[in-house]
Amino acid sequence: MKCHVLIDLKIRAFHYNDVGQMNFYLNYYKENVVQADDNPPIGIVLCTHKHDAKVKYALGGIDNQLFVSKYMLALPSEEELQAIIQIED
Repeated sequence: MKCHVLIDLKIRAFHYNDVGQMNFYLNYYKENVVQADDNPPIGIVLCTHKHDAKVKYALGGIDNQLFVSKYMLALPSEEELQAIIQIED
């Protein structure tokens, strides 16, 4: 898969404006950087916290490949990992 991947690392919680900013970058890349044999660029917004409803509505109607995810500054404890695994099951 030949494409550009744009990553925006936020040192704060997700805000809906982050989607507009990344969408701007993706549109710029599609028009000015992407070559004919490239796949469309992918945008990833990484933030310290995300509220699923904000992400859902912020991404609604966006045609670009744009994703929002949460990152951690430190590895979770064994107990925290157990809780995460139990929630996802």
